[in-house]
Amino acid sequence: MIRIIIVGYMAAGKTTLGRQLAKEMSLSFYDLDVYIENRMHKTISQLFIERGEQGFREIEQKMLHEVAEFEDVVISCGGGTPCFFDNMEYINQQGESIYLKASPKTIIEHMGLNTKNRPLMQGKTEEESLAFVEQHLAEREPHYAKAQKTLNIDLLNSYEKIKTAVEQLKILIHS
Repeated sequence: MIRIIIVGYMAAGKTTLGRQLAKEMSLSFYDLDVYIENRMHKTISQLFIERGEQGFREIEQKMLHEVAEFEDVVISCGGGTPCFFDNMEYINQQGESIYLKASPKTIIEHMGLNTKNRPLMQGKTEEESLAFVEQHLAEREPHYAKAQKTLNIDLLNSYEKIKTAVEQLKILIHS
C-alpha cells in the first residue's frame, strides 16, 4: 500500500506534480480541494463565503480523513490543510508526506493572474500579493516543515521542468 501526501503553499505545484507522479507510479490521484468541491457540490470560494474559514477548515479536515484512508494514492492537499487542527500529524501518520517548498517569487509566478480560485488572493495587486505570500508563507512554514521530506521547487513553466521535478520526487520517495 502506497500513500503519498503532498503539502505546500498554494501554487507551489502540488497538483501539477502530484498528478504526474501518480500517473508515472500507476497510482490514483486526489486533489483535496477538488475532492471537497465534488463532495460538497460547491467551490472552495463558495464554502469560504458561506461558512467562513473555520467552517471550511472543519469540512477540509473531515474530507482529509476520508481521502487519506484510500490506498495506492497520491494526495495533493490545499495550502492551508497542514496548518489547522492536528492535520499535519495525521498526514504523517497516514502516509509519506512531502513538502514542496517554493519561494514567494516562484509562487507568484505560478499563480500568474489566476487568483479567482484562490480566495485569499482575490483583489490584491502584484506587490500586495508578494507581500501577502511572504508573510503568510512564513506563518505556515513551521507546519509544512513537519513533513517527512522536502523538495525545493523552482518555476515549473515547462514540461521538462515538471518532468525533472517528478523525477526528483521519485528519488526522494525511495530514499
